[in-house]
Amino acid sequence: MDEDVVVVNKPASIPVHPCGRYRHNTVVFILAKEYNLKNLRTIHRLDRLTSGILLFGRTPKKARQMEHQIRNRQVHKQYVCRVEGEFPEEEVICSEPIEVVSYKIGVCKVSEKGKDCVTRFKRLSYNGKSSVVLCKPQTGRMHQIRVHLQYLGYPVVNDPLYNHVVFGPHKGKGGNIGKTDEELVRDLISIHNAENWLGMDGDSDMSLFKPKLELEERVLGTGNDKDNGSSPSSTPGLVEDEQQQPQQQPQQQQESLKVTVGTQTGSEPPDSTFANDKVTVDPHCYECKVKYRDPKPSDLVMYLHAWRYCGPGWEYETPLPAWAASDWAGDDR
Repeated sequence: MDEDVVVVNKPASIPVHPCGRYRHNTVVFILAKEYNLKNLRTIHRLDRLTSGILLFGRTPKKARQMEHQIRNRQVHKQYVCRVEGEFPEEEVICSEPIEVVSYKIGVCKVSEKGKDCVTRFKRLSYNGKSSVVLCKPQTGRMHQIRVHLQYLGYPVVNDPLYNHVVFGPHKGKGGNIGKTDEELVRDLISIHNAENWLGMDGDSDMSLFKPKLELEERVLGTGNDKDNGSSPSSTPGLVEDEQQQPQQQPQQQQESLKVTVGTQTGSEPPDSTFANDKVTVDPHCYECKVKYRDPKPSDLVMYLHAWRYCGPGWEYETPLPAWAASDWAGDDR
């Protein structure tokens, strides 16, 4: 940290800023509340499950300068990930265009209709089951590294989205998904519901559950393709979208406000006049019937790490995670 920038080595599982289901436990909120670093300018973002370097500007001038450098591809980024299988030894360059299938749930795919996209990959090690790969994205598309690795047939080992049979029996290798965008989004929502919700209280026709076997059959197209009644409008974000820009107030209005944790994060102290005995419950409320499960540790980490960023006259690097070691013998699932 200096007078111009704050650089964070972000842990996996924490979103950058309030979005989707997350409000308090975000990097922006924690920096404001626990470190008194308020009014930071977000220069770039990382997905919630991705760890590594995160840059914030402490002044509008510095933020604009670094954003300009990123836009003009003056910033060189290096990521490290662990992928399934034995990645080729020689450098692999993937230049397949990427299209956003759905902004609402945050999912992309390789498509001729997509935007230009280039990522360079180089294997660092192989432990007999999985490979550690150095990734150098030349562009900055949403989920670029993850989508290109999926296309090449070497998805990140624990990527909950792109390493999944919802993209077909070959998990989207070569861009072969075998379903329309609408079918893909529908199936992703179905899986998200089944994996993250424990169902409803009592007997309900609105239950989002299907047995796991039936769900897999449906995703792979081998079972009865009945609609389960879920829709994007009633489903929390499948992937917390780190690409959304936080809403900004006009500059003059911002300067006239007293900056507090509340104005920085959208969180204010609870209303002390709240009376619990006045609360009413609608027995037919869909949201009240949903039971959420606590995530397991394996749900909170993805083996993708923003390792090194460098630009004109500056460079930042983080230590590599334990899973990136060449002799790592952990869980490759």
